[in-house]
Formats: sequence, structure tokens, C-alpha cells
Amino acid sequence: MSSTRNQPAAFERPGSKTEKQGTTMTGAQAVIASLEAEGVDLVFGYPGGQAIKIYDALFDSKRIRHVLARHEQGAVHEADGYARATGRVGVAIVTSGPGATNTVTGIATAYMDSVPLVVITGQVPRGVIGTDSFQESDIVGITMPVVKHSYLLQTTDELTQTFREAFHIASTGRPGPVLIDVPSDLASEAMVFDYPDEVNLPSYRPTYKGNVKQVKQAVSLIRESKRPVLYVGGGIVSSGATPELTELAETMQIPVVTTLMGKGAFPASHHLNYGPIGMHGSKFANMIMTESDLIIAAGARFSDRVTGKLSEFAPNAKVIHIDIDPAEIGKVREVRVPIVGDLKGVLGNMVAELAKQAVPPAPASWVEQADEWRKRFPFYHPGVGDRPDEIVPEIVMSTLSGMLDPEKSVVVTEVGQHQMWAAQHIQRETPRSFITSGGLGTMGFGFPASIGAALGCPDKTVVCVAGDGSFQMNTQEMATAAIQNVPVKVLIMDNRCLGMVHQWQKLFYNERYSSTLLDPVPDFVKLAEAYGWQAAQVSRPNDLVDALEAMLCAEGPYLLDVVISRDQNVYPMVAPGKAMNDVIGAIDVAVGAVRTLGDDEQDEKGGRR
Repeated sequence: MSSTRNQPAAFERPGSKTEKQGTTMTGAQAVIASLEAEGVDLVFGYPGGQAIKIYDALFDSKRIRHVLARHEQGAVHEADGYARATGRVGVAIVTSGPGATNTVTGIATAYMDSVPLVVITGQVPRGVIGTDSFQESDIVGITMPVVKHSYLLQTTDELTQTFREAFHIASTGRPGPVLIDVPSDLASEAMVFDYPDEVNLPSYRPTYKGNVKQVKQAVSLIRESKRPVLYVGGGIVSSGATPELTELAETMQIPVVTTLMGKGAFPASHHLNYGPIGMHGSKFANMIMTESDLIIAAGARFSDRVTGKLSEFAPNAKVIHIDIDPAEIGKVREVRVPIVGDLKGVLGNMVAELAKQAVPPAPASWVEQADEWRKRFPFYHPGVGDRPDEIVPEIVMSTLSGMLDPEKSVVVTEVGQHQMWAAQHIQRETPRSFITSGGLGTMGFGFPASIGAALGCPDKTVVCVAGDGSFQMNTQEMATAAIQNVPVKVLIMDNRCLGMVHQWQKLFYNERYSSTLLDPVPDFVKLAEAYGWQAAQVSRPNDLVDALEAMLCAEGPYLLDVVISRDQNVYPMVAPGKAMNDVIGAIDVAVGAVRTLGDDEQDEKGGRR
């Protein structure tokens, strides 16, 4: 099977046979030559005893730049951020034992969000595997649930074929991480380098072309529908299907709502984009989904953070589910028309079939209703909960959004309240311009991922929006950014607490703040200066714009510590276990631009439904 057959353009293999073809070399040298043959020019990692031979071979490479992380987890997140921002396969190299086990969180993060990675781990010599030798861990067994595939090399004869397969598997079908475990004695053995152009994996043949009959069935459902909605996830980004999605939405006048991973898949400025849905999505987007009679799920997986109480989720809607991974279809929600295939081709075929059958657009009254809800239930309204002497998180995010060139910037987030504020208020126009840990929700992901994104997109401004809790998970990577002169900008929403858990404790646990209050340590400005960064703190609303301008205009890495109140909560919110139309804290301009309570709280307090 050809390695690029039916692949999306974003994952076409950039490498080719090199001048090293047919050269005698060691296994370690063949590892590096294989990476070069795949077109890899940047890897992230951390050396150690069982990986030292690979690193020695890397020393001689004229094509590959190595970025030395300060922790193996940071290295994998950096490779992940690079992959998400560029669409290419990210690569990390680490040693055995604790070096390998430190990668697990990063690998799991990439797996949950379908990110193409190849992680190379050193391993103890083959003769002592399984004897609990020094710095040995069964990393293949440990990572089995969170990789797309894994290899433990046994001979040099399989080395180049393994690397060829690994990059192919990581980047095709539903992308994901692949692990290659390289015993150190194998890295010393002599071999003849022969890198294959083709991959033959009879058991792995992703379906790219959607079934024609099912596409026609989907078109019939669209024709019958009066209130359709396009529910869009990260699969649109992976497939590069934004043009086809836009054409389908415009042709049929269908509202588009997005998951966290789908942000940027459809332009924020488009009048049919109704933004994020789910636990911290807008009330109007959740109402669109709830009242729809047809859900066209495109590269989305009906996550629990989207559906809420599943039995009450979009109760009157039929479902068309399009995904390249057949395991996702019907896993959570019953599907009327399943279509397995690549979104770019499937959506394009649907548009063509709709035109062929002259299917009219959805009734204008549906979009008019959606617009009415959008006006009535905005994400933010001046004066609601504002305190003139405090910085308001929503204003920080919307101000930052207005200062960034949407075509020349990438926003990366950590995980927590700040992540949700960023998703709600930072507008993105293009795919791969908003990077976040959606599936695993990994605190400590965003900052190292922003380093990888900045190295992958040196012509773009990269801003990491972080919380004071999550940023401290991988602060050691400040050294990586400083030494590599990566001009990443870190904006910390500093509330001296673990904000999202603190919010849950406030709303659902009678304000019993168990282990969520953080003392004001460290001094982030001094910490940044210790790493050679520029930094500043801002605590007054009137100083915010100047502080943001200073951050964005600075050369090199910069940290801005934005002081906000612990009492600031992310609204609107759907409580755990509640239906998506039972929203806490949504703003309703029809009753004076006040925040409304959820159904249960309103019943208890005698409020309106």
C-alpha cells in the first residue's frame, strides 16, 4: 500500500530516500537517518544512559535540530504543540525507565486529542529486558492503552520498516501517538540502511472515502430537516476540511456549533458560527443543539462535556455522524446515518449531492431563531458582576483577542478557568490557531506546547494563556524557552487558587475550599527574571491594555502576571449531571442583563424558569 494513498494533504510525507541509502551504519545512526528520511527537522527530548547512542548519532545530523527540554513530560508536550500547530508529526526522544515513564502523561494527552506523535524511548539491552535491570520499565506495556500503536525493536533488520510504519500510522486515519522502544545494544549493531518508500499493513487500512449510499441517506435527512445543526469537532482540523464545512454551512444555511477541539475549524467571524457548546458553552449554542431536529456531527465524539445528561441531550434530533474512526460512531449517541471516512471528502461529496438534488436551504426562521437567542443570551455584558477596582477575566480575554492578528497568531491554553475564558472570548479565524488539552484536560500541557508551537510557526505570535496552578506544573521549561530564544508570551490569570475546582467547591460543596487555596508563591515576575525572561505584573484595570501591549511587543519570552479575584467564576455553566439546557449563570438581556440561575436553584429560591 502506498504510504500516501488517499491521505489528506496535511499529512503527506515530506521526506524521501536520502544519500545514506545503502550505507553501513549503527542502529542508532539508522534511527537518525530514518527521521531525516521522514523529513523531520526538529525533535524534542532529554538524553540518558540507554538513549546515549541515539544522542551521539544525533550530534552528527546536519538536518535535525534538537530542543533539550528540562523534563520528559515537557518534551512530549512540546512535540505535541509543534504537531498541532503545523499538522506535521511531532517527535520526542527520551531514555529508558523514569525517562520513558515521564512521557506517559504527554502521550495520553496526544492520544485523547488525536495528535500525530512518534515517541522514541531508549531501552535496556535485549538480554536483560524483564530482569528489573537498572532504569528498566516496560514502557510498551505501560503505554498500551494510550498509543495508537507501539513497537519494541528486536533486530536491526526491522528498524527502518518500523520507523516508516510508525510515521504512517501516526499521521493517517485518525492521527495519534506511536511509540518505538529501542534497546541500547541494538543501537550499537551494524546494519545496512535501506529506507522503504512504501508501507504494507494489511490490517491497517483507514477508510477515507465515505459510502455513497450513506451520503445520499444523509442528504435525504438534510432535505427533511427544519432545524439542522452542524456539530463540529477537532476532526475538521485534522482533515483540513474547513473549506468543505464552510461551503456546506453556507449552501444549506445551517448553524455551526463547535467543541473545544473544534475551535478555529470554522471562522469565528462567520455569521453562522454560534461558537462553543457544552458545560461552559453559550446558552444560545446549547439551545440550538437542544432544539435541533438533525445533528450533523463532523469529527466530534459526543463527549460528556458536550452532552451533559445524555438522556436529555437533543431529544428530538436525528443524527448523521461522520468520522474516520468507526469506533466513535454510535459509541455515545444513537446514529441514524453513520458515515466512516475522511471529512474533507465526505463533506465535499455531501455538498455535491445536495447541489445535484437541488435541496433547498434550511428554513430562514431557524437561523433567525438562533440569532435571537444569541442576542438574548450573550457570553458577557458590561456591568454584570463587574467590580471597577478589579480586572475582569472576560475583558482580559476579549482585549487580548482584539490585539492579536487572527491570521498570524496562535493561542495555547493550560487547563482550568482561564482555558474556558479563552475558549469563550478569544476569536479564532483559522484552524490550528487555538491549541488546548481537551480530552485529557492536562494541567501543565499548555506552556510547553506553546514552545513547540512557536518553534513550528516562527512567523506567528504565540500566546500561552495559563493559570497560576497549571503553569507551575512545568515551569522548568522556562529554561528551554530562554536558551532556545523562543519568543513565547505567557499570560497568567493569577487568582491564587486552583480556580476550577475552587469554583465547584463554591457552587456545589458549600464553599468548603479543601486544598484549593494557593499561597501567593512564587513571585512570578522574579521567577521569570531568574530564567532570563522579561516579566511584569498588572492588577489595575486601567493598566491592562498597556501591559498587554508591552507583552506582545517584547522580543523574546515574556511573562505577564494578571491578578484577578478568587471570586471570579466561569459562566455560563451546566452543572455535572444536568441537561444542556439547564444553565447556571447565563446572561439574559430580556430581564435586564442579569445572570440567571439554573432550574434547580431557581425552584429553591422562587425564581423564574
